[in-house]
Amino acid sequence: MRANRAELARAIKRARDRVRPEDAGLPTGPHRRVPGLRREELAMLAGISVDYVVRLEQARGPHPSDQVLAALCRALRLDADERDHVFHLAGVAPPHSGLIDLHVRPSVLRLIDRFQDLPAIVMSAKGDVLAWNAMSSALHGDWSALRPERRNQLRLRFLPDPTDPPRSSVGGTPEERVATAVQSVANLRSVAARYPDDPGLARLLEELRRGSPEFRELWANTDAGSWRSHTKTVEHPSLGVLTLECDTLHVPDVDQNLIVYSAAPGSPEAQALELLRVVGTQDLSSAR
Repeated sequence: MRANRAELARAIKRARDRVRPEDAGLPTGPHRRVPGLRREELAMLAGISVDYVVRLEQARGPHPSDQVLAALCRALRLDADERDHVFHLAGVAPPHSGLIDLHVRPSVLRLIDRFQDLPAIVMSAKGDVLAWNAMSSALHGDWSALRPERRNQLRLRFLPDPTDPPRSSVGGTPEERVATAVQSVANLRSVAARYPDDPGLARLLEELRRGSPEFRELWANTDAGSWRSHTKTVEHPSLGVLTLECDTLHVPDVDQNLIVYSAAPGSPEAQALELLRVVGTQDLSSAR
């Protein structure tokens, strides 16, 4: 399949112009000179260099891999047909059935955009954080600041990396952390049975087995299961310890989960979420 670099450059540039930063969970900031995402913002969301984006939009540079194309299509909020078109223009076969779906439909993205006062994220079957709203970044830490390969719940849980930017601590008591870890491993065992040929899942399992004794022990002793809605404790650096309801909504045809955090009206946690909504991803240290 031959690449059409000129049309690929045009498609990426036009899609970048359509996406507002707030749609991608990024702070807007004043004095913007472009109607959509800056090249720097697209590069950050997709986990590639700014120079790479520049060369793609100038119809030159390296031939993008399917992983890079998938990350670009997610960052640009393309639907399935638009994603396949970009893959064809790059001379790469689009993703096929039997693999974990890493593409978030625009309708699901619009749904999390509606949760303006609640943190919400979209996760792939194997725990990749594929999309988020501004409230999630305010609660957990800026997802866009994490390297794309680190935007995975299991890597964050079992393979801590001191080079990660500061993030809120999730888990609370030792008992809660154990329960969450068991649920994560049980879900991953179920996913491994559904997607035996997915290369990204195979890499993740190898990393976890090699790098985490805790994961190896749980993998050997945990049966298959699935995500369940539960209460989760988040220790925010400015707002302190928050106990939030964590509801999991399954999107069955793409096997993705929409995770929404909420609190009972009138509770201290509800007041904290309201403060997060007002202040957003700004520094909350002066708000304590």
